[in-house]
Order: sequence, then C-alpha cells, then structure tokens
Amino acid sequence: MHIEIEKKYRLTKKQREEVLRRLAEIGATSLGEVFEENTLYQGDSLEVGQCVLRLRRVGDTAVLTYKERFPSAAPIKRQREDETPVADADAMDAILDALGFTPALVYEKRRATWRLDDAEVVVDELPFGLFMEIEAAEDEIKRVEHKLGIKGLKAEHATYPHLTRLHGKPFGSVIEARFSKEKTRP
Repeated sequence: MHIEIEKKYRLTKKQREEVLRRLAEIGATSLGEVFEENTLYQGDSLEVGQCVLRLRRVGDTAVLTYKERFPSAAPIKRQREDETPVADADAMDAILDALGFTPALVYEKRRATWRLDDAEVVVDELPFGLFMEIEAAEDEIKRVEHKLGIKGLKAEHATYPHLTRLHGKPFGSVIEARFSKEKTRP
C-alpha cells in the first residue's frame, strides 16, 4: 500500500503563468504535458467521498487506481493510493462493469508535470479551473512552496471528483466535466 501525500492549490491564470515561470527558474525539470480522461466508478463496496476507483486514459495507455482518503482538515492530504497500468482500457471498463462497478463521474484534465528534487509538481487545467499539486513528504512540500515564493496561493481542499460533482453536467447517470472539442489536446 502506497501513501500519497500532497497539497493542492487553486490558481488564477496569472498565478499559473508565474508558477510555470518559477519552476523553470528554480531548476525544476519538465516531464511534459498530457491530456487525461478520468472515469470514476461507483459500486456497493465503494464509500462515496471516502474512496475512489478510477480508470485514467492518457493516449493509448491507461492506469487503474484505488484511492482512500484519510480524514483530515489539514491542507496537506494523505491517502492510500494503489495503481497499476492497464493494457486495454476498454477491456478493463468491461471487467469493472461485470463486477458491478458503473461510471459515475468523468473529468478531463490537461496536466503539466515537473520534478523538483524529491517532489512532483503538477499544474492542471480542468474545465472548471486551474490547479497545482505538490506531492512529496510534508517538509518537502513546504520547502517547494518556499522555493516557488508565490504570494497568495490558496489551498484547495476539495477533490477533483467533488469539484466535478459541483461543476459538471449530467449525461444520463454520469456527471461529466469535459473541455470543448478544440481544447482537448495539449
């Protein structure tokens, strides 16, 4: 079992530009940008708001992830995260369906990933906003915040699934947050 430790921030367009500029200035390494389609499933054994079963598609690859959040009001979140690559996303979707899991949420994301020492920094664009996440040990998160030196960053406590429920549109029994067609690829 892997424990993910991260802090998420909501960004303005200006802050996003400043974060990207500062990452380059402080020696972070860009690992590129990808477009993701994330499908979250519901089923009897999943406690809504506590755990997530997600199939993430990036191009021709996919990853199946189980996350279980540990209760906390702190801006730095800890959660169980187990994931595995999936060779055939459509077959995995069919298996999940056969096991009684059905799609509940779909959200798209453009993600730029950076590596800075022992931290992974991602800058995300979703149809409902701009965000940054720093994933590392708690002291490393604080060190990266200090190195970035960006004033006015606000911690975002809501998860992307929660924000999708708030800002997405229902399509049958699924809530979706998708970009318009011209914004899907980086």
